[in-house]
Amino acid sequence: MRKYFVISGFVAAMISAGSVVRAGAGEGSTSASNETLSARGVPTFTLDKAILTALQRNPDILRAEQEIKRTKGVIIQIRAQALPHITPSGTFEWTDPNLIGARILGGGTSGTSTTLGTATTAGAASIVNSPASQVGDVQAMASPTPKPTVTNTQLSDVSYSISVLGTQLVFNGTTWPSIRGTFFQRDSAYFAFRNTLDQVISIVKTQFYQIVVNKALIGVQEQSVHLLESQLKDQQNRFEAGTVPRFNVLQAEVALYNQIPNLITAQNNYRISKLALAKTIGLDFNPLRGENPPLEVVGEMPYIPRNIALVDAIELGKQRRPFLKQARANVLNQIEQVHVALGQFLPTINTTGGGEWVSSPTNSSWHDISKGWLAQVQGSVPIWDSGAIYGQVKQQRALLSETKITYDDDVRQVELEVQQAYSNLQQDRELIQSQEKNVEQAEEALRLAKARLDAGAGTQLDVLNAQVQLLTAQSTRLQALFGYNSALAEFDRVTGAQSTYTESFANLTPRATRTKTYYTGSDVDATGKPKSSLSR
Repeated sequence: MRKYFVISGFVAAMISAGSVVRAGAGEGSTSASNETLSARGVPTFTLDKAILTALQRNPDILRAEQEIKRTKGVIIQIRAQALPHITPSGTFEWTDPNLIGARILGGGTSGTSTTLGTATTAGAASIVNSPASQVGDVQAMASPTPKPTVTNTQLSDVSYSISVLGTQLVFNGTTWPSIRGTFFQRDSAYFAFRNTLDQVISIVKTQFYQIVVNKALIGVQEQSVHLLESQLKDQQNRFEAGTVPRFNVLQAEVALYNQIPNLITAQNNYRISKLALAKTIGLDFNPLRGENPPLEVVGEMPYIPRNIALVDAIELGKQRRPFLKQARANVLNQIEQVHVALGQFLPTINTTGGGEWVSSPTNSSWHDISKGWLAQVQGSVPIWDSGAIYGQVKQQRALLSETKITYDDDVRQVELEVQQAYSNLQQDRELIQSQEKNVEQAEEALRLAKARLDAGAGTQLDVLNAQVQLLTAQSTRLQALFGYNSALAEFDRVTGAQSTYTESFANLTPRATRTKTYYTGSDVDATGKPKSSLSR
């Protein structure tokens, strides 16, 4: 299946290269596994490629896509109730000739002889033929030897009938609201699909930056270990020269071995973060790679300050979030369900028409059949059902109120998420600004502490303290960079700016989703109607 889509920002450049073919989930060779291989045979991903691969292979996206197709099937099923149904049917029956007379006469055959396929009794004659007139010839009645009238009628042991009937719904109060409700269900599934896309993009960004920051933290920890190793070697040389006591060597060894677990932890976090990203983008485990990582990433931790107006961001989130549009579709669907329940009070009218062909009872020949047309109009109206329909209406109205309450709460949830992401961006931006100068000062302090120690004016403790301060400043700055980019990805998601689509995504986009029906700004209520001045 080909998917044509355009994602704003950094992904837009990748989309211009062409369409992407999504391979099957069980195939051993896929478009997602044809990435550029590194020297160790491990697939290498940039951020753009990781996002595109996730859009093709992420199971949440694939499930959401299938849900849209399922709702399209529901539309076809419900719509069929309003369309004609043509049903041909036929029956064929063969009856043992020994049973034919018994069925006609009720089992009475005594006093007469029966030939194969023939009814020869007076009783049979009275059924097949009209009885003799009671007003007859007087002389015939006075005859001393009257002869009974016996007619030999051979019944066919084969009977069949064929009918072709068509039914058409003329009117009821439930089908049309049900059809409209299925369209809103399809729209809800589509917006759920869009919401899943935005979530996956945000997760891939966060996990990608997590790998980058973990790799950078390994470098920081390695730098610290190397520095402590050099300090230990220096103190050992000084101890052997007799210029420092044994305590200095022990202190340097303790500092070194306290730092090594931090390096091991950083390396493990780096490996785990790669596995998490591989799972999100849908990479299967390859036994041939052994203990090698499932992927490598190529990228840096950017810092691009963005000026954000909180009020505008909240309004943008309300207008663009698929999350809210899905809630709107649920409200509109529930309105139709109320109409379906109310429609049960209205009459139902159906028509049936068609033709029927029935075999002759005495002849199985096709040329000796009875045929004709049938027409029927059937109507019904509920007069008294002991409150069953009223109970359903009451239930559906309560569910409608619940969906409206849920929509209003979802609006507040969007407002909360936007404000949280905005606050996190502010925090991380301030942390980055505060740590940029701090790292430079910590590096200078460490250089001076080492110079003082070499000159005999300082102590080893001063060097160790300066090293700890530098490590803390570097780690804090890296975490702040990661937090800023992660918060920025979340901010783009909650404002609906994570990605914009100009695609039909394999014709998945319903036309109705591009109308004003799903405008979810602050000036409309749960059903899309303008709010009154009091409610604002």
